[in-house]
Amino acid sequence: MSAGHPTLLGLDFSCAPTRRKPLTLAQGVRAGHAVKLLGLEALPSLDEWAARLRPAGMAAAGWHHGLVMGCDFPFGLPRPFVQALAVHGPGEAFARLREAQALVAECDRLIDALHAHCGDRAGFQRLIDGWGQTWHTDRPAGGKLLHRATDRAVPGLSSTSPLQTRYVPVGKMYFEGMKRLVDADVSLPGLRTGRADAIALEAYPGLLAGEILGRRSYKSETDATPERLIARLDLIDALEQGRTRLGLRLKLTPAQRDHLAADPKGDRLDAVLCLMQAAWAQAQHEAGATRWGLSPAMDPVEGWILTA
Repeated sequence: MSAGHPTLLGLDFSCAPTRRKPLTLAQGVRAGHAVKLLGLEALPSLDEWAARLRPAGMAAAGWHHGLVMGCDFPFGLPRPFVQALAVHGPGEAFARLREAQALVAECDRLIDALHAHCGDRAGFQRLIDGWGQTWHTDRPAGGKLLHRATDRAVPGLSSTSPLQTRYVPVGKMYFEGMKRLVDADVSLPGLRTGRADAIALEAYPGLLAGEILGRRSYKSETDATPERLIARLDLIDALEQGRTRLGLRLKLTPAQRDHLAADPKGDRLDAVLCLMQAAWAQAQHEAGATRWGLSPAMDPVEGWILTA
């Protein structure tokens, strides 16, 4: 890695990783329009990932010039839900959401209040399930799984609501991931100012994959098919040739290419897609974008997905 350049990272996330289903971390470096994949790593626990975010963990990993990381989980919740918590939320923990605290970022107060009240992922699920039933009982009728502005910012594509705690438990990913970023004092552009050597941004592999493949499926937890393998190979080809609106080319060795294609669950490829989005953000920042390419209309409690 060139002296002085931060390490680029892409994180495929899980709220409950195991050795069989670990977090996948892609590491790379950008030179101009080329992004070189340096390696892929499996992290079997949230604690192991959290330790990497702190200065000692970064030094042990060799990230001596800082990190810029794209993370595949939401960095915020829909504003109407947060407003409901501030006004009607059960328990004393949510009173802090009503307080004007200029020195404490809104995203910090929110995640701290959620952990203080809920305790764990199951408690967070109960909080969402109880909205309109056990608290805010006069809530207007309608679906609970609200979306943020960024979730539907790209025509034809929509990311899962961060209030979804079943099936694809995106809400639980927010609950676990955001807390660890805040506790490590990582800077989240547009949301909070923390350590200058650790920058994290919300990424979404589906945006970049959808641009290339449309609605073709390239991964499955249970159903590995020849069609999905071909889709993964097509996706890798497009990334290597720079056929995306990011204006970046992925540099792989033949062994790395085979390793990405051979993963039917798509975790490795998703981590690389997040890496490419982080590289785009780094390029935007170097060109003078103070928010690393994020929308100037970003709500500081909802967040924004890179490239949306």
